[in-house]
Amino acid sequence: MKAEQLLPDHLNSGEFNGITVRKGTIGAFLINVKLLQKQETSAAQREELLAEMREAIPALYALGLIDVFEARDPAIRAMIEQYAPQHSSVQPI
Repeated sequence: MKAEQLLPDHLNSGEFNGITVRKGTIGAFLINVKLLQKQETSAAQREELLAEMREAIPALYALGLIDVFEARDPAIRAMIEQYAPQHSSVQPI
């Protein structure tokens, strides 16, 4: 499947397993992980990054990303598990 088949260029978001997912959600999450891991990231920046990451976690589950990939960083992995959606009815696309 090509990206434009999943979410065409003219759309900025789509609904997957009952969750609205904005285009760029996965990319932003990955960039935030990298920024969080940098030593020079301030405490205030870390809190903002963590908040953005927590907000994206339901989308990661809705897309099935968590069913396929696991975070290497134990703290990120624990956060993903902690903020998992309460429903367990997420079905693969």
